[in-house]
Amino acid sequence: MLGEVGDVTPNVADIPVTTGFNKLRRSRHGLMLFNQNDQFVGRSLDLYGEFSELESEIFAWLLHEGNTVVEVGANIGAHTVSMAATVGEKGVIFALEPQRLTFQTLCANVALNSLTNVYAYHAAAGRTSGRITVPELDPMTFQNFGGLSIEGHSHGWEVPVHTVDSLPLAECQLIKVDVEGMEEEVLAGATSTIERFRPALYLENDRREKSASLIRLVQSFDYRIWWHFPRLFNPANFAGDSENIFGDIISINLLCLPREREINMGLLEVQSPDDWPFSG
Repeated sequence: MLGEVGDVTPNVADIPVTTGFNKLRRSRHGLMLFNQNDQFVGRSLDLYGEFSELESEIFAWLLHEGNTVVEVGANIGAHTVSMAATVGEKGVIFALEPQRLTFQTLCANVALNSLTNVYAYHAAAGRTSGRITVPELDPMTFQNFGGLSIEGHSHGWEVPVHTVDSLPLAECQLIKVDVEGMEEEVLAGATSTIERFRPALYLENDRREKSASLIRLVQSFDYRIWWHFPRLFNPANFAGDSENIFGDIISINLLCLPREREINMGLLEVQSPDDWPFSG
């Protein structure tokens, strides 16, 4: 049976729990295990009980009970857990994460929250199926574990690369991609899925040198695109902590919807592939 958010009953005195580099804490969306040496995801969960909640609000708006989501670059599942609760028992989340230790934590968070509707893959996604070598970051070193680009490495763990089109999808309402510059590769392997199901796309796009090509590909699907700049710090965070340790740090993302969905998002719309919202 699918666990409900908040359906956790360990003794309050037992939370948080630290074991080695990992820490377990209650969060807005349930129990979350995270690496306490993680510069952004782990630190945010530790201090605020949530990570990039302003993105989660977009997903909650896009999704409904029974929906199917493909999440490429799921990391430890901070958004996987919340989306799984939104789509409910009849919904499905396909969560792909190529980093070995990060994938283990993703599975832990799925299990801790009794989420039977999440299918986790220790894999990357790309233009074609194959294999890729993924380096392993030292879990004891303070760093950004969510910022690893897996392109062009010769040492590490060899993991499968799937195409989104190869996943067993009966439907799809959202494809979420956060893969440190490989977003276009993922979409190129999702062409059939996008044409068949016309899902919303939510894409990281923080590399200016790759932005035009990514936008051009999305526009070729006859989609409208908006910029979304969620701040990492949420003043209304779960922990009620008013201290902003992340300052003005934002994510640079694209929210993309099929043109046939006539909607005004109230966000800055992308007009051409050369659009870039920052000067310099």
